[in-house]
Amino acid sequence: MQFRIGRPVRRATAGLRKDTVRDGSGLAARIQDCAVTGGQLVGSADPQRQKLAEAIRTLTAAYTAALSRPADAAALLADDRGWPKTHPELFDALLQTGRAAADLHTDAYLPLALRITDTLLGVRKESRAAWRLRARVLDLQGDDRAAIAAHERYLKICAVDDLGTGARISALRRSRERLTECLDLLQERGPGAAEHAGESETELWSRAGALRERGDRAGAEELMTAALLAMERSGRRLGELSTCLTTLVELLTESGETTGPRELRLLEAYSEHRRLLRRDETPEPLLGGTKVIGISDFRNLIAGKTVCLVANSNKIAESRMGEEIDSYDLVVRFNSFRIDPANTGRRTDIHATIHKHSYNWDVPVQTRLVFGGKAGVWNTSLRRRLVPGAQTYVNDRTLRWPLREVGKVPARVWPAIPTSGFNMLWLLDFLDVSPRIDLLGFDFYASGAYRLPDAMKHPITAVHEYRRERDWIMDRARHTDEMRIALR
Repeated sequence: MQFRIGRPVRRATAGLRKDTVRDGSGLAARIQDCAVTGGQLVGSADPQRQKLAEAIRTLTAAYTAALSRPADAAALLADDRGWPKTHPELFDALLQTGRAAADLHTDAYLPLALRITDTLLGVRKESRAAWRLRARVLDLQGDDRAAIAAHERYLKICAVDDLGTGARISALRRSRERLTECLDLLQERGPGAAEHAGESETELWSRAGALRERGDRAGAEELMTAALLAMERSGRRLGELSTCLTTLVELLTESGETTGPRELRLLEAYSEHRRLLRRDETPEPLLGGTKVIGISDFRNLIAGKTVCLVANSNKIAESRMGEEIDSYDLVVRFNSFRIDPANTGRRTDIHATIHKHSYNWDVPVQTRLVFGGKAGVWNTSLRRRLVPGAQTYVNDRTLRWPLREVGKVPARVWPAIPTSGFNMLWLLDFLDVSPRIDLLGFDFYASGAYRLPDAMKHPITAVHEYRRERDWIMDRARHTDEMRIALR
């Protein structure tokens, strides 16, 4: 049984407290788990649940295709551990399903993600992606000790810690230290809690709730403190302890008993504990008042407004279109854009940029859309590069790669990495709420690049399909002239 806010709930991941994985977690069992979950997701309108449902469909389709071949079916149904070599697409599809389940951040799907890592690590014990996913899930479940063990296992496999894993381990350890400090201060504040040693955690919390309802805050505090101390002694997860500690701190603030030296130290330790416990992937670019927005919020921001997208091309550098560009309701610029008022205009309302470079992140804009393919690396870059106060809005992970995340266009249909310009244009076209969408100076680098001087060292990369992007745009163009391509 698991203790949470004074009521017992069944532990969803019993036996998974360590960094080792369980036996008996073969591929067939995981496919069945995923199929059941997929059935429960039918009809969901939530984008993240739709993403999980799509991942499950891809997985089950790959599994069904493999089973259709008699030679493969016998090995797969027998849970032959060599299946990742003969069917690498199944390993990748199962990993993507686990990631999609973890992305939902809810108790309903985290156990599935954890069981998926059982299966993955059962056949590839040195899989960096699987260990990273396992650490992330355990972290989200509040199991700090198991998460640290998984993070450390991941680091042993990696040559370089480029995702801040070491920092996360340190944060988890320090968060528990701060929580222990809170418990020490609570015990000093209410020594009577020690008299309840040995009593049931659940019973203590239940009685505390009853006292709180009757207005006996002092009695409730004593029993809550006793319950928390008992939980710590029994090895409860950090997440469980933190949730219950929050309830107790709320009780103290309700009573107004937070002005003494000990109480101020308690609040300071509690605040530091909560700050450290927060996961990095919860975008906290709420620095300087920045608001994180998803697709619905972004749609509302652009609805009914004329939009121009300004290319980083030599063609725009000689256009003398600055005044006209600034006349649009919204001006969109990309990556390492360069401002020359007479030619490019002065305003930038939306800065669409890849996560890999820091060009123009300090330029004040209304909205900064940061694009990136890999969620973990994208999130780390966002937190490192976002400048406090330089934007009113920044996108959440659902908008980090519009063509893939919003449009669900798979790599087999569009294998190349979309440019920032194409991701932005595709999103505007998909939302279809702007009466005018004009591309200015877009010649797909035929005239060369026009960027910040420091960015000119970067070559025009070959990972994008400029010709295919151009064809997609021209197929939808309603008007073109020397400088403008109009999509509305």
